[in-house]
Amino acid sequence: MSLHSFTKMCLYDYYLVMDIRAIESRSQLMKAMRKWFSHHDYLEVDTPIVSADLIPEPTIQNFSTRLISEFLGEKELYLVPSPEVFMKKIIAATHRSVYQFSHCFRNSEQIGDYHNPEFTMLEYYTVDVDEQDSIEITERLFAQTALPSTVDSLLPPFRRMTVAEACKRYAGVDLDAVQSMNKIREAAISLGLQLPSAPERWEDTFNRIFLNFVEPNLPQDKPLVLEDYPVQIECLAKRKENSPYKRRWELYAHNVELANCYAEETDATVIRQYYEEQYRLLCAERANTAKVIPDIDPFFADMFEQNYPKCSGVALGFDRLLMLQMGRKNLRGVILFPLSDIIS
Repeated sequence: MSLHSFTKMCLYDYYLVMDIRAIESRSQLMKAMRKWFSHHDYLEVDTPIVSADLIPEPTIQNFSTRLISEFLGEKELYLVPSPEVFMKKIIAATHRSVYQFSHCFRNSEQIGDYHNPEFTMLEYYTVDVDEQDSIEITERLFAQTALPSTVDSLLPPFRRMTVAEACKRYAGVDLDAVQSMNKIREAAISLGLQLPSAPERWEDTFNRIFLNFVEPNLPQDKPLVLEDYPVQIECLAKRKENSPYKRRWELYAHNVELANCYAEETDATVIRQYYEEQYRLLCAERANTAKVIPDIDPFFADMFEQNYPKCSGVALGFDRLLMLQMGRKNLRGVILFPLSDIIS
C-alpha cells in the first residue's frame, strides 16, 4: 500500500468515528443563541483573532505569531485570549449591545477534560445594565436556547452565593478578616496547605484555598452564580462601594466554571492605572523567560473619556456549556479537533 493510500485510509477511519452528534448539537445551540440575541436587538460582530496588542493580564499566558510584510515590515502579533479589546471599541463607537462567537487562545494551560488551548467563547456585552442585570439576561438565554436533552440542574433559576459566603461555608475562612498577605497565608497554613517559601501574591494563596476547599464543594443542583470577588484579584470590573470586593461573578454548573461577568469599569483613570500596574507586573514576572510579553495599547483608556456607556459583559465558555448540555464528562468530540489530536 502506498503512503498516500495509507494516509487516505487513516483519514477515512477518523471521519467514521467523528462525533456527528456533537457537530449537530453545536450547530443547533449556536443557531438558537443567535436567534435569541437577534430577537433582543444585540448586534453580532466578528472581530480579529490576531491583535497587535492585548489587555495586560499576568495570569493568562499568550500565543504569539509574526507578521512578515514587504510593505509593513516585521512585527510580533498575538492570538487573542478574548475578543474584549475589540468589542469594547465597537461599543464605544455604536453604544450598542453586542455579541460574538470567537475562537480564543490561552497558552501554558493544562490540556484535559475541560481545557484546550484553542476554544470557542461566547462573549456578550449589554449596554445600560449592570452585573446583576446580566444574571437575569443569562438565565433567560439558558432557559430559551438549551438543547432539548438538557437536564434541569443546568437550567434556571440560578442559585446565588457570594465568594465570602462560599469561603466561610466550605473552608471556614472569613475573607473580611484575611485581607492582608500575612492573614491569608495563615489561613492557608491552618488548612494544611503547603505554601512556597518564596513570597507569592495574595491572589495565588487565595486560589489555593478556593481550588482545594471551595470549588469542589459548590452545590450542583442548579447553576450557581458566585459573586463579589476580592479586589486583590485584579480585573476591569467596577469596585463595590465601601467594600473589599468587585462587582464580578462567575457561573458554575456541575462543578465546571462556565462564565465570567463584570460590571465593566468605564472610568478612564482607573483603566489607565490598571494598564500601567498590570503591565509592569507582567513584564517583571516574564523577564528572563521564554513567555510572551504582549504589547499594550497606551491609548486604550482614552476612549472611556468620551461618554462610554454603562455596560456589563459576560464571557461564556461555549464548548463547556455544550459539553454539559449533551451530558458529556469532557470536551472530547465536543471540540472537533483538540490540540492533543492535532499534534499527536
